[in-house]
Amino acid sequence: MNKHDLEERLINFSVLIIEIINEMPNTKAANHLAGQLVRSGTSPSLNYGEAQSAESRKDFVHKIKVVLKELRESFVCLKIIKRAKLYKTKEKIDKALIENNELISIFVKSVETAQKNINRSSS
Repeated sequence: MNKHDLEERLINFSVLIIEIINEMPNTKAANHLAGQLVRSGTSPSLNYGEAQSAESRKDFVHKIKVVLKELRESFVCLKIIKRAKLYKTKEKIDKALIENNELISIFVKSVETAQKNINRSSS
């Protein structure tokens, strides 16, 4: 997978998150979780874009770690929304959870690889 493909996956994930949020009920709990999820669920694509212009390898790793942190937050938020049944379309929630988990796996590997590259270059 190249940078463009990953960026497209992150953008599509952000759009899916927005669709889920727009379908959530207008309750206190749903509004709170929707606010959290709109921030954490759209942040990975934005931060990944920022990482592409990192000033150094360490800066790149830091930005990718932020992407990973936001993906993990989104995953927990989606699980809460699913368990509390604060969604309209179960298929969208399930699709988001699967994609979120896959993206977490990709970025865990990215961080590991980038850190190994930093360690090699500083040796």
